[in-house]
Amino acid sequence: MTIYKNPETQEWAEICARPHLDYTRLNNTVRDILADVRQGGDEAVKRYEAQFDHAQLDLLEVSEEEFAEAERSVPEPLKRAINQAHRNIHTFHATQRRTFKPVAVEAGVTCWQRMVPIDKVGLYVPGGTAPLFSTVLMLATPAVIAGCPEVVLCTPPASDGRVNAAVLVAARQAGVRRVFKAGGVQAIAAMAYGTESVPKVYKIFGPGNQYVMAAKQQVSLGDVAIDMPAGPSEVCVIADETANARFVAADLLSQAEHGVDSQTLLITTSEKMLEQVMSELSEQLEALPRREIARQAMENSRLVVVSDTRQAVDLANAYAPEHLIVQTQDCHELALLVRNAGSVFLGRWACESAGDYASGTNHTLPTHGHAVSYGGVTLDSFCHSVTFQELQPEGIAAIGPAVETMARAEGLDAHARAMAFRLEELGM
Repeated sequence: MTIYKNPETQEWAEICARPHLDYTRLNNTVRDILADVRQGGDEAVKRYEAQFDHAQLDLLEVSEEEFAEAERSVPEPLKRAINQAHRNIHTFHATQRRTFKPVAVEAGVTCWQRMVPIDKVGLYVPGGTAPLFSTVLMLATPAVIAGCPEVVLCTPPASDGRVNAAVLVAARQAGVRRVFKAGGVQAIAAMAYGTESVPKVYKIFGPGNQYVMAAKQQVSLGDVAIDMPAGPSEVCVIADETANARFVAADLLSQAEHGVDSQTLLITTSEKMLEQVMSELSEQLEALPRREIARQAMENSRLVVVSDTRQAVDLANAYAPEHLIVQTQDCHELALLVRNAGSVFLGRWACESAGDYASGTNHTLPTHGHAVSYGGVTLDSFCHSVTFQELQPEGIAAIGPAVETMARAEGLDAHARAMAFRLEELGM
């Protein structure tokens, strides 16, 4: 952990820097796998599943028998927790439906907009050391609310060829009917290009490791849309002297245990709080089953002491974190100053874990500083807008001369004539 005390503004860039990786070799590897799956379809996906996930697969799609077995094997308390989380996520995202009224911009000129669900969407849910069944709920719930006609989900199987049971239960709870056993770059390729089994989709959602992120970015250059650029998980905590050091340390470690490339940032106005948090971090870290992962991640962490909470939120805005936790007396005042963050948690009781699972907000968020220009997944993420306009004769009279004049000034005579003919028809 690196400690900064009252850093000068010119030091902020160093504080906000993420770990740098050389993606040259990685991108070449990703490009080769994408091309192989595009050409080889199912067989290529199966080959990479054997290589990377050590799973020998006959079929990629999860069968109804496997769904039924998963339903039987998941303990009832976990099912109830999944149901509650789904209910809250559904409640929050259902409020995001938007309608637009027609607008008469001039007499005889009416414009309006309609949000249309994307026809085919693909959801990627990571597996590996921590199968994220919560991500199923975060992605599938708004997709179903939006009304996307086709929703497919890819997730890596275990070495025995089975998908995590909780992932399948969450998928059915959220309304996903088709799940495929594919992880990593091969899953992104299968959804981007389509295979004999996996449908080609129009937009891909979901987090993943650096290979998955590189694959999403490469296919987005011309083949399919993606939700957002993203990378390793991160959290920034702002704490004043009234914060609970035990809570702060737990919040920092909850991100650190995601992976060795996760990053945490503490900004505090109290040196005493800094000391208390460091003591709590040492104690709590030893109790974590994933402590070695968290320990390595904490090497990327920064602990910063600043003069006041306004300076703290300014630094947080410069960092643009995926998650921002504000444990201060003036948290609601500071909330009005937040410009760059994926999701914000106010007060000592709002732990980031709540948003990861069951508060209702979405945990699919921009990372690596992309929160300066991107937001998290919402209902709109699963829709695209279509605009309409209708013109009556009085509308042609109102805007026709302006349209014709502008078109001729741009040298586009066919555009001008399309309007001129209508003006002529009206005797103008």
